[in-house]
Amino acid sequence: MICASTNPILQDGFIGFSKIETKHYTEAFEKGFAEQERNIESIVSNKEKATFENTILALEYSDETLSRTCSILFNLIEADTNDELDSLAQKYSPILTEKSNQIFQNEALFKRVKEVYDGRESLNLDAEDLKLLEDTYTSFVRNGANLNKKDKKEFANLSKALSSLTLEYGQNVLKETNSFSMTLTEPSELEGLPDYVLNEAKHRAKEAGKEGYLFNLSAPSYMAFMKFSSNRTLREKLYKAYNTKGNKGGDNDNNKIIEQIVNNRLRLANIMGCKTYADYKLQRTMAENTENVYDLLDNLYSNYMPVAEKELNELTSYARKLTGDSTFVLQSWDWAYFSEKLQEDKYNINEGMLKPYFELGRVKKGVFALAGKLYGLKFSLNDTIDKYHKDVEVYDVTDGDGKYIATFYADFFPRASKQGGAWMTEFRCQKIKNGENLRPYISIVTNFSIPTDSTPSLLSFGEVTTLLHEFGHALHGMLANTKYASMSGTNVYRDFVELPSQFMENFAYECCFLDDVAIHYKTGEKIPAEYIQKLRDAENFHVAYACVRQLNFGYLDMAWHTLNKDWKATASNKVEDFERAACTKTTFLPTVEGCCVSTAFGHIFSGGYAAGYYSYKWSEVLDADAFAYFKETGVLNPDTAKKFREMLQSGGTVNPMTLYVRFRGQKPTVDALLKRNGIISK
Repeated sequence: MICASTNPILQDGFIGFSKIETKHYTEAFEKGFAEQERNIESIVSNKEKATFENTILALEYSDETLSRTCSILFNLIEADTNDELDSLAQKYSPILTEKSNQIFQNEALFKRVKEVYDGRESLNLDAEDLKLLEDTYTSFVRNGANLNKKDKKEFANLSKALSSLTLEYGQNVLKETNSFSMTLTEPSELEGLPDYVLNEAKHRAKEAGKEGYLFNLSAPSYMAFMKFSSNRTLREKLYKAYNTKGNKGGDNDNNKIIEQIVNNRLRLANIMGCKTYADYKLQRTMAENTENVYDLLDNLYSNYMPVAEKELNELTSYARKLTGDSTFVLQSWDWAYFSEKLQEDKYNINEGMLKPYFELGRVKKGVFALAGKLYGLKFSLNDTIDKYHKDVEVYDVTDGDGKYIATFYADFFPRASKQGGAWMTEFRCQKIKNGENLRPYISIVTNFSIPTDSTPSLLSFGEVTTLLHEFGHALHGMLANTKYASMSGTNVYRDFVELPSQFMENFAYECCFLDDVAIHYKTGEKIPAEYIQKLRDAENFHVAYACVRQLNFGYLDMAWHTLNKDWKATASNKVEDFERAACTKTTFLPTVEGCCVSTAFGHIFSGGYAAGYYSYKWSEVLDADAFAYFKETGVLNPDTAKKFREMLQSGGTVNPMTLYVRFRGQKPTVDALLKRNGIISK
């Protein structure tokens, strides 16, 4: 038996990642389960009258060891996994769901929770305690506490199955991503690729022990090739590899898993008295119901689609002119390539011109400086704190008075053990316990352009905005200042959680940010003023196409989750076919046999965005409206920033619309977004 004192997972404070062995997870889970069971039994067996303290608070603190263990394992599953961790996740994910169901369906426990809830008006609770009570009661109800025994059992079985299915789905996508690479050696295969793209590809090949230039499905590699390669055949090859993930049969196929996920979600919703899974999921959102989601999507569609069609016609004409083929038909593997060239022709700017001015180290410092200007935060590298991978950087975060605010982990570069994309997470939520404000451990994970033997990591402008985006999430977590972890930081409604992140993207075009970061990595010269103006001129280039693309994902998500009867894949109705029917009005380019969004759509099938992908567009409405307020009062106005910080600090303690109105003084409308995107005049 391992001594608890030697198990890094069971020790307080910073996590000793380098010391964790597989056996430590097993012990920590078993200890966590036992601890939680004792705590629940203590609540249930208490002979005293149920109170906020002996029931609600006791429940809030009942799973601390388990929460710490889960945060470590499941964060590493995304950021730095291996076969052993995958196996552990597969083993414990359904067990965790089963244990959760046992708690929520514990009749004696729910009786005590309900007793406190029913008497809430006489308890003289403050607003935060009352919100915890309401959230706790609602969580029990939404997890089947009021169901009969038969339905409780069915709910438990469905949720347990879903925990395994969604995990397997994500692991399949990662395996599919890692299964493909393309090593090029012939000059004709490399035409159009800038030197910096070739340098990165050569570096990847060297690391893989190969000669030539290696391209894979990681974001920096894939996106650069699709933008710049003039070899259309290879663009098509890479596009199909990327967009057939999970849809090629074999061990990593996700078609059957999708069928099981959507049907299990539907059955779960039906048990809860809802017609569709979207009806069930949207009850705890700002949108509230499917009608409001479709109103948003349709409103944006009607405004953006006519402009998007003009963008498509313009790009088609441009491609025909460039190729000399009057009948040329744009395919999906052509859009990024011709779009990049058209943007360069129209605005005399391209990614290659900008990348030397966005060296990751300097951009990172500029992002930190921006947090300092807005909120008085300071970031100091701390090499003494253990980390889970050598590429990770760890920072102490303090405020203007030197007070410790958070620990910040930054993990920037792609690797085979990491999922694609970019995200923020936390290894410890902020909370106040026994009078001590326990500050959070926050992490962002990205897949940015890698440094090579000859250059540091140079970011595309899109990667700069991605860093700002994820850092916005990180600020939400770092600035949290609530009593309870369950309402801390990003523990808010799904369609509110993207506001802080998308808000930060606005600074990518502001001098208060660019003056600190846009400096040539070789010459030390600031980015020319005309480049900044070109950036601003090009800000809305193909913005309507980008919006309709996001709407496409939103409609697809809603189509899967507004099913009102079981869906079964057949030879004439495959996942591909369902997807095409759902996305008919938002599909611009010819469909490609075998290519499918759904089989690698991790946001909705292995993430938390099922019936919630629309929230990216809703958050854009919020962020445009919020930043318009900043522009009105001064981009770095301290009073406005203070009010925004207060919104971030509040986490999920207050209804998000109430929080927003407190900050802005009014509810948001789509007008600010339409104006920012040039869809309507300012």
